[in-house]
This record gives sequence, C-alpha cells and structure tokens, in this order.
Amino acid sequence: MTKRTIGLCFMLLHSGLVFCQQLSKADYLEDLQYLKDTLPKRHINLFARISKADFDKNIAAIESRLIEPDYETFTTELFKLTVAIGDEHTHIEPIFTKVIPIRFNKFAEGIYVTATDTTNTDVLLYQLTGINGHAITEVINRFKEIIQSGNPSFFDARLLNFLNNPVILKGLGITGNTEETRFELTAPDGKTIKRAIRSVTGKDAGSLPLVGVKNRQLSPKEHKNYWYAFDPGSGTLYFNYNNCQEQDGHPFSVFNDELLAMIIKSKPQRLVIDLRDNSGGNSTILGPFIERIKRSYLNSKGKLFVLIGRETFSSALMNAIELKRGTYATLVGQPTSGSVNHYGEVRGFRLPHTKIVIGYSTRYWENWQGHNGPLTPDVTIAYSVKNYSKGIDEALVYTDKTW
Repeated sequence: MTKRTIGLCFMLLHSGLVFCQQLSKADYLEDLQYLKDTLPKRHINLFARISKADFDKNIAAIESRLIEPDYETFTTELFKLTVAIGDEHTHIEPIFTKVIPIRFNKFAEGIYVTATDTTNTDVLLYQLTGINGHAITEVINRFKEIIQSGNPSFFDARLLNFLNNPVILKGLGITGNTEETRFELTAPDGKTIKRAIRSVTGKDAGSLPLVGVKNRQLSPKEHKNYWYAFDPGSGTLYFNYNNCQEQDGHPFSVFNDELLAMIIKSKPQRLVIDLRDNSGGNSTILGPFIERIKRSYLNSKGKLFVLIGRETFSSALMNAIELKRGTYATLVGQPTSGSVNHYGEVRGFRLPHTKIVIGYSTRYWENWQGHNGPLTPDVTIAYSVKNYSKGIDEALVYTDKTW
C-alpha cells in the first residue's frame, strides 16, 4: 500500500501564528500510542468505568481502522474513545479552523435554526430534518458514536455544538467534505427545502457574528459572565450567572455587593438565579453570594428559584447542588448535563503531531452522596419553539414573571 501523506494547516487564532505540517499515517499512529501511554498515567482513575483490557482493545480497534487516516477521521476516532472511557470531563480539544455559520437549538418539537449568517436569515426557526441526505434520526444515531448518550442533556448539549462542525460531520461520514454542507429544513408552513451553506473561518459558531431570532427573551440579553435585572411590577429580581469566571473589569466581589445592595433597596418578592447557560469554571466564585442568600428573607419556598438545564455543567452544577442542599430554592428547568458526582478538575496534554489537546480528570467530586446521574429539577419545563418565537420563556413564566 502506498503511504499517504496528508497536508494539514492549523491557525492558532490567539497568537495569529499559522502552523502547517505534513501528517503521515505513522504520525497519527504515534499520536495514538502517545495517548495510550500518557492518559492512564495522568488521569486520577481512568479505569473507573472501563477496564484496562477494554481500553487497550479500543486503542487497537482505532489503529486497525486508520487505514488512510486524515484529521477528520482521526478526530472522530478519539471522540469515540472518550465515549468508551465514560468520564464526562475527559475529552479531546481538536484545533478547528472551519465552522458552518448556522446555530441550532432543541425544543419539544425538534431541532430548529436559531441563528445564521446574513445570507441565510430566511431559514430562521426552520426545523432541521436532515443533513446531506441523511435523516435527522440517522444523524443523531451517528453522533451517539462520539458523544455519551446515557444522560440526554449531556448528549443534546454537545450535539447542538457539533451540528455546525464540518470536521466532525465529515469524520462521521455525514458529509464528504468540509467546504459545504447541505441541510434539509422544514418551514413553519410545512414546506421542505435544501440549503447548501459554505463553511467559513472560525473555531466555533459562538465566535461568529450570527444573526439570531429577535424574540426579546431575557436570558441572552447581556453577554457578560454575570448581570441582573429587576422588574418592579412583578417584584422579581433576575440574576443571570452565565459563567463561573471573573468578569474583566468587574470583579464578582464588586458585583456581589451591588446585587445585595439592590436586594436591600428594592426588597424583591422573589429571586431567580439562572444557571441554564453556565458550563462551569470556578465553583468558589459564587460562594460569598450563596452564603449571604442563606441568611436572607429570600431563602424560603416560593421566593428563591434556580434555573438549570442541559448546559449546566461542572462548577455551575456544583453551585446548583449547593443551593439545592443549603437553601429552600426550587430548581426549575431541565436535568443538567453534568452528573452530581463526577470526575473533574481538568488538566491537559497535547498530542505531538496533530496538536490535539487531551483533557483528563485529576479529582473525584462526591457532591451529594447517593445521588447518581444529573441534577434533576423540582419543576420540569418543556420548552416550545412556538413560545420561543414569541419571546416567552416558560421557566420564567413559572416563577410568575413575564419579561
């Protein structure tokens, strides 16, 4: 067999440096061997859910399938390995330089377009029914090969992040190239169309200036790690905690003082803490706020609500658990993507040739003994695309607030 050489070019976006190299089959196999040798040494307990024998079998199976490897197929194979390992925090971070300028969200009725580039805004709120001739049910089944699906929230969150990734779509055999993807979409009137959308430069759709649905919902109003809004009419104070990280130029300690001052001044009837879009960071940042709320008049049934969902993960999940266990908060929304007890505290190493980062867990967090799987809400909300199009947030409606 002729040795195949693949040209690969990475753009390191933060530094502006362009890094190019030629990768051969031997390079991919060396990276796989490096992963096999390194990951068990770095991970705190790699064989908690997979035996060493099965781990070695998975590595051998990947090696046998790398007949004429390219970056897309190699990446997909590593994703499959993370599914077999079964640790939600152990993951891979490929270097993506292309993205399809479209974003999807999942509702009770199905998966719908919620943002696009300026040339495709006519398909906003169209339902995704297939990709490149593959029905959406088949697409979902293929993604289950590379995303853990035991927790539907974990699977859905990552599926929505990858449906616009041309590298993964090609690696799964859903598309034949990374330059253009054809989506089958159904309009609200039932008419089905096929729309070919070309990939653009970017690492993910979140980094693109896409045009979203103008529905006036409150939760995406501000692009900050934390912010609040008070409605005197209903007496509801809404606190959006979007990221467990300090905000540049506005430390959480300062924000916390401002928020608590607002509570003292306005005496809200209820407090809603929104963690639905928070995928983690540093769980200790929110600690001082939680301690103050525990001693507040708002710490009572019907006055304190915490919104959780499929993006609530890692440190944000730990904050939700602390609020559930330490206060009288009512959890509203959908199950979290993160498990209550889990491996985490992620570190990483880079594969020598592909430069793919392998993230691995260094600590086990037993946050609530005896509670397996995701954190589930006290009140489950089914989000409808019809309400979304009208700007109605069912979770906030439940808390007696219409924004």
